[in-house]
Amino acid sequence: MSKGDERWLVVPDATQVPEGGVIGTRVEGTPIAIYRVDAKYYATSDVCTHESALLSEGWVEDGEIICPLHGARFRISDGTCIGPLGSDLRCFKVRVHKGHIEVDLNREE
Repeated sequence: MSKGDERWLVVPDATQVPEGGVIGTRVEGTPIAIYRVDAKYYATSDVCTHESALLSEGWVEDGEIICPLHGARFRISDGTCIGPLGSDLRCFKVRVHKGHIEVDLNREE
């Protein structure tokens, strides 16, 4: 995908993400989880790949998001499923631009 294919969208309320935390939101109808870990922002699908739980209702621990439903664990930096359930998450390119957090739903990180 070329640079011209980028389509950056502002994430509502993402500047409210506390260090070591996560918020859930929707961007053009897509459920997105935004994380802030070690002063860097990440974006993944907000829906657990094992069941339809919102990951943003789970908790962040040691660079992983833990699903509140059955405890599936995912590495935030790249969406890798650590286990015990589920498959890898979709991760999206994220940036800070003019004080706003933006994601590109067309580009996976």
